[in-house]
Amino acid sequence: MVKIKKNALAICLCTAMVPAAALAAPSDGDREFSLSGTGTSDKDFDNSSFGVSGDIGWYTSSNLSLGIRQSVSYADIKGEDATDDFWNGSTRGYANYHFGGGNARPFVGASLGGVYGDGVNEGGFAGLELGLKYYVLESTYILGRAEYQFFFDSGDEAEDAFDDGAWAYVIGVGFNF
Repeated sequence: MVKIKKNALAICLCTAMVPAAALAAPSDGDREFSLSGTGTSDKDFDNSSFGVSGDIGWYTSSNLSLGIRQSVSYADIKGEDATDDFWNGSTRGYANYHFGGGNARPFVGASLGGVYGDGVNEGGFAGLELGLKYYVLESTYILGRAEYQFFFDSGDEAEDAFDDGAWAYVIGVGFNF
């Protein structure tokens, strides 16, 4: 009898959580904040760095978000003769289009900004990205994102720079408010 009561309680709790999952999608005017661990690699994944990335964004509709992203990274690059430590950062604006309205919300997007710091050619970059936000609560999600960035110092270089890009990827947590 006790086992039946425990099973009934578990079913009731799971059923009570279903409406919250249906309300997981943000709506027009909502904001979001996320904090993620980040990494970058050259196109051959030979040299890598790791850091933190924070986003603040606004939903212009339930599917489109616009925002600003700040990343700070540390790299320990081993060369032929020595090891160098580098700090660098990037600041960029982004636009993401989200699909669906349930707990799993895949998205595609683009970003444009600048990179600066030790061991990088300071300049502009553009990126194409894709990712997934999975809502674990009504306004809390787990985030995974991969972005291909290509670097340039002027508009003339942007067209040729796509082949010399780098991958940036994050896993983190975010909140809508």
